[in-house]
Amino acid sequence: MADAEDKTNTCGTICLKYLLFIFNVFFWLAGGAVMAVGIWTLVDKSDYISLLSSSTYSAAAFILIGAGAVVVLTGMLGCCATIREQRGLLIVFFVLLLLIFLLEITAGILAYVYYQELNTELRTDLKERMVQNYQQPGQEHITRAIDNLQQDLKCCGSNSSADWREGAWRLNFAGRRLVPDSCCKTPTPGCGVRDHPSNIYKVEGGCISKLEEFILQHLIVLGSVGLGIAFVQIVGMIFTCCLYQSLKEEIY
Repeated sequence: MADAEDKTNTCGTICLKYLLFIFNVFFWLAGGAVMAVGIWTLVDKSDYISLLSSSTYSAAAFILIGAGAVVVLTGMLGCCATIREQRGLLIVFFVLLLLIFLLEITAGILAYVYYQELNTELRTDLKERMVQNYQQPGQEHITRAIDNLQQDLKCCGSNSSADWREGAWRLNFAGRRLVPDSCCKTPTPGCGVRDHPSNIYKVEGGCISKLEEFILQHLIVLGSVGLGIAFVQIVGMIFTCCLYQSLKEEIY
């Protein structure tokens, strides 16, 4: 009777080992995917981040990148712990899973919180940054970001092209131009002298609505990936606890 029970326990342990090993392989791949999403979020149109006054957006991405790097290392540790059946390594693996879980939940919450504040931040700060810093000495990165923003998102001005009628750029650098040349559908030097819809981008809501839509798409991806991987980790933690309990205490 005892032999049958031991055999059942051994079979259960072996099954748990294979399940946890398979989980770790997928977990390791997921870590690479999480890092890729975080890097993509920062690199894709990275100039736009310089137009944001809050660092919450980039903070969420950096947390996701950090969590992804730890996931890759943790996946390797999990494979070792599973193969060698060491309860001590399983404890370390469980703690790291819990840490990554908390990091990714944090990234997801940050993404959600920033989603709630995004519209207010853009309407408060974007116009000021655009009209006051465009083509100003020492603000080349802002100028490049605004030019890329208006060309890539096909918009002109924070709320509308009329925003360019005021501010430091209009007073000091515009000359005869009514809008920057990057507002033009076909940018050429001096094309901003005409602000007719046939010549420049006129979008309802201006660049604010376009940038908000762009950032929201990235935030949804950030939050979804963070929360999705966090859910997968719960499964991993359950497998780890089950395997830990099924392994016999090592005799030293």
